[in-house]
Amino acid sequence: MTNPSKRLLPLAAMEKVLKLAGAERVSDKAKAALKDAVEDKANEIASQAVKLALHAGRKTVKSGDVKLAARQG
Repeated sequence: MTNPSKRLLPLAAMEKVLKLAGAERVSDKAKAALKDAVEDKANEIASQAVKLALHAGRKTVKSGDVKLAARQG
């Protein structure tokens, strides 16, 4: 799970995502749970994208690295 002191994604964005998915009301715990899940997945994708860039001999992570990492994970 992510460190709660690191606020990368706002809870308001999680509420918006859940409401766009059809929720009428969203609890604070639901927002926090979605935030943790999304941040964990984003960290996995980012780590894999960095590995792909390094494997290709680059210091720069490109969009293709992120897209490939997302498909792999």
